[in-house]
Amino acid sequence: MSFITGPSLVPGYFSVEAETIVLILNGREEGKISYATQWLHYARTLMQTHRLQHVAVVLLGNEQCKNEWIYPYLKSYGGFVELFFLIYDSPIINEEDIFQWPLGVATYRHFPVVEPSWSMLQRPRPYQCNFLGTVYKNSSREIVLEILMQSGLHKLCWISAREQWTPQETNESLQIYQNALLESDLTLCPVGVNTECYRIYEACSFGSVPVVEDVMTPGNCGNSSMHHRAPLQLLKTTGAPFIFIKDWKELPAVLEKEQNMTLQQKIQRRKILMEWYQQFKAQMRQKFVSTLEKAFLPKDNDD
Repeated sequence: MSFITGPSLVPGYFSVEAETIVLILNGREEGKISYATQWLHYARTLMQTHRLQHVAVVLLGNEQCKNEWIYPYLKSYGGFVELFFLIYDSPIINEEDIFQWPLGVATYRHFPVVEPSWSMLQRPRPYQCNFLGTVYKNSSREIVLEILMQSGLHKLCWISAREQWTPQETNESLQIYQNALLESDLTLCPVGVNTECYRIYEACSFGSVPVVEDVMTPGNCGNSSMHHRAPLQLLKTTGAPFIFIKDWKELPAVLEKEQNMTLQQKIQRRKILMEWYQQFKAQMRQKFVSTLEKAFLPKDNDD
């Protein structure tokens, strides 16, 4: 198995000797979709000329789950892509040939691979919670800050809000963000365009329990009255030990409970979180590999 990656890759770059390929594509916005379809058309040409046997796709989907553009390429819709791994909740996920894939950490912003350490688990953390991020007008992020300020609980938390989103971190801003995760017992995760966000996984990396706003965002990601585990179906079905809240008015009660927890209780909770996160990553890796092997490797005939 070989991996070729990077923004300079163009269709035709990988070896045509390969019989099976997994394309990892970005479908977040129109420009990315246009680039992704070039790869799909190239792969289809290789399939038609029998130089390629199998194609799977991992797609960073649209945050409002407007991914209909890729449906004609999927085998279950009459196309040639046999396995499809999609980031973000979607009604089309069937666990047969269409699977959900976790968003993970923001590697494009240089968030590192973090290995758990003794100090990360054991030592007291000076802040009960943190929120570092962009606060959009009329968003639930505004509500979070208002509740913290009005209750005086902002004094217990590491809060740093900005009005404008910046796509790239500086070394300094990345270090500040990592320190905030490492120094806080909880990480507040208000919804953005989608409920699932990088912050959830980044908090897990440093043993800071995500406090997740458990509400469906607008778009085509599903209906929580029909899919009772939506949103965040993948995380919930794997038993993510997060704090899920429906309304940020619940936050003062959550923080009050924090004040009454002993360090030993917090250490135990951190262990549970970090063990779950390690198992979750291993489980997803194994599921990905075994799904590909089951679909694409030749079957042994014992008879």
